[in-house]
Amino acid sequence: MQKGLEMPTEIPVMKRRFDLDWLRVLAILVVFLFHSGRFFDQWDWHVKNPATYAWVQTWSMFLVSWMMPLIFVISGGSLNFSLIKPGKFIKDKVLRLLVPFVVGVFSHVALGVYLERLTHYQFSGSIVEFIPRYFQGLYGEGGNFAWMGLHLWYLLVLFVFSLLFLPLFLLLKGPAKRLTDWFGRVFALPGMVYLLALPVICISASIDPSSILGERSWGGWSLAGYAPFFLYGFLLLAHEGLQESVKRWRWGSLALALICTAFLASVYDQHGGAAYGSRGYTLVNGLFGLNAWLWVLAIFGFGMRNLNFQTPLLRRANEAVLPFYILHQTVLLGIGYYVTRWNIPDFVKFLLISASSFMIIVSLYELLIRRINILRVLFGMKPKAEKPIAGAAIPNRTGLETGTR
Repeated sequence: MQKGLEMPTEIPVMKRRFDLDWLRVLAILVVFLFHSGRFFDQWDWHVKNPATYAWVQTWSMFLVSWMMPLIFVISGGSLNFSLIKPGKFIKDKVLRLLVPFVVGVFSHVALGVYLERLTHYQFSGSIVEFIPRYFQGLYGEGGNFAWMGLHLWYLLVLFVFSLLFLPLFLLLKGPAKRLTDWFGRVFALPGMVYLLALPVICISASIDPSSILGERSWGGWSLAGYAPFFLYGFLLLAHEGLQESVKRWRWGSLALALICTAFLASVYDQHGGAAYGSRGYTLVNGLFGLNAWLWVLAIFGFGMRNLNFQTPLLRRANEAVLPFYILHQTVLLGIGYYVTRWNIPDFVKFLLISASSFMIIVSLYELLIRRINILRVLFGMKPKAEKPIAGAAIPNRTGLETGTR
């Protein structure tokens, strides 16, 4: 290999970005509230309230339009911090994503499938009686085994994306860094950042929803639809000028996002059920992609402008965010299964489900997961370091790990 073109074994460490930590924590809280409302919207779900509401459906659809794209942008941006050594990076993703995904699929995720089968009159009996049936057939194909982990699909997709994009990201931070710089300079020009919506629009409007990459059961989006957001997150956090442009245009992005949301709602009322390939389908899904990118720009713009600070709360919440995400839907379903059947006002049901689930998840984390090393590992956290013996020499370490982990 020609000298000067070798693939770097280490990538320079970047300064920690607290705004990215805040955005991650807040985004997962939005996911929690979204799933707290799923009992009451008009889409089918694992457990439903007897009464559902059109306005909750509208709220759910609004969140679906940008919630997971935002999280994939955050995830892509985070790789700028964790991509230090390729070997360490892969090991980290196995421990942080794949291990808790597999653990979830073979443990608490079964409860969600069980409750769905009960409420949909597809099974009657105890959870103990259901467990052997959980491993019969694939969920979504007429069976029960939730190979995608229900809500844990995000961990699986993020793991696959991280490995697939790793060679490209290494190039963009190493031999092809000039291309990264050029991208940042071009799209930092006034208004150019909005042109990045074009690939998102094209994918959303053109990919066949019956195909593997186009099927929209992944949080309301297709796998192909998430890819540009993941890449954009990496490129955005790689160039300060591009970040400054996003911050500078944050109010414009918010105004455009609000206008686009209103227009999308109007168009969806007319063409929401249009067949793939029709003009109505292309218009609705193209606007869907544009709307997502505008909300991502607005949220990132305000986040980078106002959230780049550290607090003890952020430090604690950032460590807890992955276990909280892993547990949240299972706990919500367990609580909601009972509360939705009580003869009380539905708004009180929502408050009881969300508040009690939040307290249970935080309690499980604080009392068990955070304190027990084996549970920390199973929920994607680093094990606690052993306390040094008094008087023992402490090794001198440099290059302390930074980033979003």
